[in-house]
Amino acid sequence: MELRGKTALVTGGSDGIGRHICLKLAQAGCNVAVLGRDPARVEGVAAECLAGGAAQAQGFVCDMRDRVAIENTATAIRANLPPLDIVINNAGIWHKTGPLDTIATQMIEDTVAINLTGAIHLTRSVLPDLRKQPEAAILNVVSKSGVLAEEGQSVYAATKHGMRGFTDVLKIDEAQNGVRVAGLYQSGTNTGMFAKAGQDVPNQIFTEPDDLADVVVFMLSRPAKLWMHDVRVEL
Repeated sequence: MELRGKTALVTGGSDGIGRHICLKLAQAGCNVAVLGRDPARVEGVAAECLAGGAAQAQGFVCDMRDRVAIENTATAIRANLPPLDIVINNAGIWHKTGPLDTIATQMIEDTVAINLTGAIHLTRSVLPDLRKQPEAAILNVVSKSGVLAEEGQSVYAATKHGMRGFTDVLKIDEAQNGVRVAGLYQSGTNTGMFAKAGQDVPNQIFTEPDDLADVVVFMLSRPAKLWMHDVRVEL
């Protein structure tokens, strides 16, 4: 796919991996819709995208736990940016590891909503737009927890295994509609995700988000006859 001139939507785009993906797509000449919960941060990343090469970039405040907000955001993107070509489902949160009965009820609800059902609702809202484009792509940033089972990650792993199944079935369902679907299964990344959950981990040994964003751009920019369905990034 030739990225220049394409319009890309990135969830969780105001921070961490998502911010770096937005900036790399801007450098490649994409228009960028930056989704996140913090108004100042989404606008800040959109400004960085404009300074970094995007012809158009805009921040959209969207809580991925709120289905109505997701639908309203999809409508706003249609009204304010060129038609969507690329959707990157990246938004995600982490719960502190431990036995299931130590994970707070609200944390369970938030993890499932942000990591899984929010991505499903967003994709459902914009899928008709993608099908209208001559070439379109959905890339789900999933995590290696969608492939492996690791101690203390019961809810997080459930959402990521769900995203893997969602990705695999969507790939089949959209094969005849011109929408290509891929999953990225990355290992630990040097972001603030763990700290936000109150967990102290050695972030410095993990993959840098800027490097992971390079992988995303590489996956999306392959020639028309080549598509990378699933990519695993290991330390």
